[in-house]
Amino acid sequence: MSFKIASESTPTAQKLTNSAVKPAKKENFFNRDISFLGNQFGNKKKERFYMDVRTLLMAGVDLKTVMELVIEEQEKEQHRKIYEGIYQNILKGKSLSESLKESGKFSEYEYFSIEIGEESNRLNEVLFELMNYYADQAALKKQITSVLSYPIFVFVITIGLVYFMMTSVVPMFADVFKQFGSELPSLTLKVIYISENFPFFFIIFTVIVIAIVLFVRSQKEQDWFRKSTSQIFLKIPKVGELIRVVYLARFTQAMHLLLAAKTPLVKSIELTQKMVKFYPLQVALEQVKEDIRLGKSMHEGMAKFDIFPKRMLSLIKVGEQVNQLENMLGKLSQQYNEELKYQTTIIGKIMEPLILLIIGTIVGVILVAMYMPMFNLSNVMAQ
Repeated sequence: MSFKIASESTPTAQKLTNSAVKPAKKENFFNRDISFLGNQFGNKKKERFYMDVRTLLMAGVDLKTVMELVIEEQEKEQHRKIYEGIYQNILKGKSLSESLKESGKFSEYEYFSIEIGEESNRLNEVLFELMNYYADQAALKKQITSVLSYPIFVFVITIGLVYFMMTSVVPMFADVFKQFGSELPSLTLKVIYISENFPFFFIIFTVIVIAIVLFVRSQKEQDWFRKSTSQIFLKIPKVGELIRVVYLARFTQAMHLLLAAKTPLVKSIELTQKMVKFYPLQVALEQVKEDIRLGKSMHEGMAKFDIFPKRMLSLIKVGEQVNQLENMLGKLSQQYNEELKYQTTIIGKIMEPLILLIIGTIVGVILVAMYMPMFNLSNVMAQ
């Protein structure tokens, strides 16, 4: 992104000054649901925002002009409105952190970090850490998407293939078998039965899938559901380890950013607890927070929970002893991000042949069921 810095007010500034713009409202339920279509003010957008603001502030540009330039560069109207709301609050004399908070698009984690940076005159450092944080989050999302996209694509293709075979191929064979009038194998009869009733079974399958989706959406914020699902996922080989690494990477990175901004330890844990939406980790952090308030060290509180590896506990203990907890968490974050890349690669390699095996089995069973009567008929004719 390139900016043109002018000494006078830009056309955008004049336009915004003449017509007040209301701060962007918080996303409603439906907007949040369709965010995957590209309307989300997500990680990449935040990374770019923090990078641009930091670059311009370091160049000596005042905050008001920074926002004018950022607004001018926006191509999407909804993003422009978000930044216009922030700009209007800054014109009213509010700080950047207050303006971000009122926009409804930034988490408490972000605007509290920026507030600390403003108060300690370390805003550029905080913006740099936030930029890196969201760059890593975007990379993490990309890695997970790359692992899941192939299985989802193959699953959809498999459903289409089975639908075609059951509604077109199997009925054609069934008509041929009726002409012969011979007794059919049990497997063939079962496949033909499924084919004849396939529309009914397909509707039932669709209803079950929709019911599961609606149930998950309605219960996903309930503690019992979050606890149960997290326990199940953590027990799945390879997948459980990947999930744990994902959230440990987020935890260490978030803690590193907040401590780098000189946020108090308890407050850092509290904000990280809100950012990391993983039930076992949130429960653990709640207890760790209480233990610290009682005078215990961070690693002592963490040692009570299996979610934290022993190696992490040892390094955090050393970091606390030498007063380098911030740097130690930063190094742990880098290590977990590297581990995450390795884990996603391994799971991707495992899933590809596994999915092909499942598809081959389904198609193979249908084909064998259809050709078994042919083999039997040829044997009878040969005799």
